Amino acid sequence: MITRDEAFELLKKYNKDPFHIQHSLTVEAVMKWYANELGYSDEAEYWGIAGLLHDIDFELYPEEHCLKAPELLKEGGVSDDIIHAVCSHGYGITVPCGVTIDVEPVHEMEKVLFAADELTGLIWAAALMRPSKSTKDMELKSLKKKYKSKGFAAGCSREVIERGAQQLGWDLDKLLTMTLQAMAANEDLINEEMNLREHSYEKSKNNGDEDNDL
Repeated sequence: MITRDEAFELLKKYNKDPFHIQHSLTVEAVMKWYANELGYSDEAEYWGIAGLLHDIDFELYPEEHCLKAPELLKEGGVSDDIIHAVCSHGYGITVPCGVTIDVEPVHEMEKVLFAADELTGLIWAAALMRPSKSTKDMELKSLKKKYKSKGFAAGCSREVIERGAQQLGWDLDKLLTMTLQAMAANEDLINEEMNLREHSYEKSKNNGDEDNDL
């Protein structure tokens, strides 16, 4: 299996925007948290790598999201099972080029990725509205209020989130509660890694190495 460091280098090859890097790190951390919570602790790294690479094609090929990913991942030496997981997080979604993704989540890991991906974006958007700018002091009732507001984070599909919960056999509250817990538990680690990468990038720019991105 591709190592975590190799996966992160592959992600950075196609993604430069700090927003996309942070989202990928967030989904990675959430996936590892879920692996431990759901009894797959020996597969936590594997779950995390699927989360880290899930949007590998989104920055450069948004029109072909989940369609271009297999090519990029195969070139990076990623195994077919991870490729299937990455593509399955778009199941049933019609991407901008007009193709509907037909790769279905099968393994519980794939179902968690499908369910949690979109939700992490909504939770982070809700956190940024708070005085603390943090998930760590967010309560479920506050998240649910934002979730029910159609105008809030409209780009985060409630239909996809709810379909994800159904695929797992969970009610929506369980998915919201657990994903919020996962993000709160890992927020400091994600921020620390982002700060470290930013420091490394600034240092490389000062040294004239402008190709060394986040």
